[in-house]
Amino acid sequence: MMQICDSYNQKNSLFNSMNRFIGAVNNMDQTIMVPSLLRDVPLDQEAEKEVSSYQDGDMYGSYVLLKSIRNDIEWGVLQADERRKEKHGMTTALEMSRIEPNDEDLEKLFHLHLNGLHTVLGKLARKANTLTNRYKQEIGIGGCGN
Repeated sequence: MMQICDSYNQKNSLFNSMNRFIGAVNNMDQTIMVPSLLRDVPLDQEAEKEVSSYQDGDMYGSYVLLKSIRNDIEWGVLQADERRKEKHGMTTALEMSRIEPNDEDLEKLFHLHLNGLHTVLGKLARKANTLTNRYKQEIGIGGCGN
């Protein structure tokens, strides 16, 4: 009984969520040989409605966004923050982390962010899979299922 519980918990771990997302983006990256074909191809309105509510645009924009997020996960937030600050002059996550909440709030904040990460990573993984399948449709590769 303990093994079943452990495997269920492992399935829902942050590491597994990140691995599913990174795997979906890697699959997308390996499948999409000519990313420029995604330019001006609108996102599928029905399948993408839930996932793309945070961003309008074409499939190419989603492709670039997903790869950028994967790089942030693989290489770290500090490197990404430095690039964003150089590009846009924005306040970085490192600077924001200096604003410390009360110690009592830390556990609540952690659980809030952990839950949010699971949700966002799941949506992003579905978006990468959808984009991969749409690319296959656009170029005429048979079978949309993975």
